[in-house]
Amino acid sequence: MSAITIYMYLLEEGTDVWRPVQAEHMSGDLYRILSVNTDPDCETWQFQSGDIVKCEMRKLSGGPQLVAVERASV
Repeated sequence: MSAITIYMYLLEEGTDVWRPVQAEHMSGDLYRILSVNTDPDCETWQFQSGDIVKCEMRKLSGGPQLVAVERASV
């Protein structure tokens, strides 16, 4: 298994904040989130560790990045 970095939206931040997290490519545009939110009192992640999410390329401040956009129903 080879982990890659995807970006996940943080909720309740007041401005758009994207957290880089490690994920495992499953197939197509589906990825399983491997990272664990070690500080849930300070960050509210849009998705949780172990969730399988659909990702797409989006332009972020650092250029095009792979972004988790929705939980997959598998």
